[in-house]
Amino acid sequence: MNKYAKRFYAVAVVFAAALFFSSLALGQSLAQYEKKIHEYTLDNGLRVIILEDHSSPVASFATYADVGSANEVVGATGLAHILEHMAFKGTPKFGTFDYEKEKPLLEKMDAIYAELSIEKKKFNPDKAKIEKLEKEFKDVQDEHSKIVDQDGFSKILETEGGEGLNAGTSADSTVYIISLPSNKAELWAMMESLRFKDPIFREFYKERDVIIEERRLRTESNPIGRLVEEFLGMAYKAHPYGVPTVGHMSDLQQMTIKELKDFFSNYYVASNLTVAIAGDVDPDTMISYIRKYWGDMPTVDKPFPPKTIEPEQIGERKMVINEKSQPILLIGYHKPEQKHKDEAVIGLLSSILADGRTSRLYERLVKKDKSAVYTFAFPGFPGSKYPGLILVGGVPAKGKTSSEIESVVLEEIEKLKNEKVSIEELNKVKTQARANLIRGLDSNLGMAINLAQYQVNTGDWRNLFKQIDIIAAITPDDIQNVAKTYLTIKNRTVAMIETEETK
Repeated sequence: MNKYAKRFYAVAVVFAAALFFSSLALGQSLAQYEKKIHEYTLDNGLRVIILEDHSSPVASFATYADVGSANEVVGATGLAHILEHMAFKGTPKFGTFDYEKEKPLLEKMDAIYAELSIEKKKFNPDKAKIEKLEKEFKDVQDEHSKIVDQDGFSKILETEGGEGLNAGTSADSTVYIISLPSNKAELWAMMESLRFKDPIFREFYKERDVIIEERRLRTESNPIGRLVEEFLGMAYKAHPYGVPTVGHMSDLQQMTIKELKDFFSNYYVASNLTVAIAGDVDPDTMISYIRKYWGDMPTVDKPFPPKTIEPEQIGERKMVINEKSQPILLIGYHKPEQKHKDEAVIGLLSSILADGRTSRLYERLVKKDKSAVYTFAFPGFPGSKYPGLILVGGVPAKGKTSSEIESVVLEEIEKLKNEKVSIEELNKVKTQARANLIRGLDSNLGMAINLAQYQVNTGDWRNLFKQIDIIAAITPDDIQNVAKTYLTIKNRTVAMIETEETK
């Protein structure tokens, strides 16, 4: 062994030792967290997970509703997303200056709109009647707006020190979050329970119009938005993952308050909610608050998940859209759900391909060939609760086409199938994966969201703390086998924008 080989060997040993001990320390750190977690299930089915952490006098709260756009049906898309917005509109006590005056106005508004919808759908609608009803609707809407306490619900929490009050809807779930001083834990329990026990969907029609405009800007008027929607619709011919989370435009335009209320009644039940709390709370005191304010929610069976299973794809699907815009390439391969044994391997495979500046596609397309300005890979798109997609893609450089970078991407994918990755490259992405995992858990809020997500998607929050060991055990053979299993031609969907020349 020459001196350079000896030096390399010594460095490799030190590096391997550092990886081992950092992984060991990391595992021990996560194990310590696990010991601080308490879980409860109320009689009505509400699941509660509490991580006790007294390092600062703050707690983060996540209410995880096991409902997203994947739970919607044909003709009624966009409901999960608009419900997320409506959950901030308040209750009879919060969000209005006078609920006794507001209630009949809401009822009148709904009645006029229902009559207006019926008239518009007639074969020969009465234009004069439509005009009259539209004026009546606007008059009532204007009167109602005078007694709405805008952001009344949110202002109470923010006045009491709440930070990061927000929510998000995905294909899989809807999550409501906030961080508060720990002495406001009971306030959170009361306020959060009320908006799910006794919500008032005030300003539904205005909010629906806001979301219609949001869709118009992000999809109809956005080439990339259109591409992603077409891509998903092509990749999924049966499962609702193929439907945009924002909803189809015609569904949004015709959405009714009854559809919204029915969807809420079906999915916002105690058995379909998971509350995760991390921070400076006493578990016994916290659960007493939750029992006090959430315990009277009705006991209802958890709703069934979507019954449609996406059939096996039998051949490549491909679409090229010509636009006067930046070209972009999307390639997707069907993969299993998050709880599948291959999930962690798929995550590392995606990182090897296109995660960061040292990934294969970035090195080849951006640094070496200079044929792309950006590359990316996502191991679970558009969701992970159900079988999703391994998404790989890139943005061509000026003067380059999506087709040109597609050939390179497919070439690199074939290499993963035909050649084993080196231990050095695998260790590098393992280090990245561990760092990403810890980064997602380095705050109370991140911990709360992850605990809830793992509980719902994998059946047990403890699986979160098994990821370090699972990642450490992955071998080059695992990467190659997973590449051969999923990265096949017949399992592939390709969509791209090619720049249309201006004439």
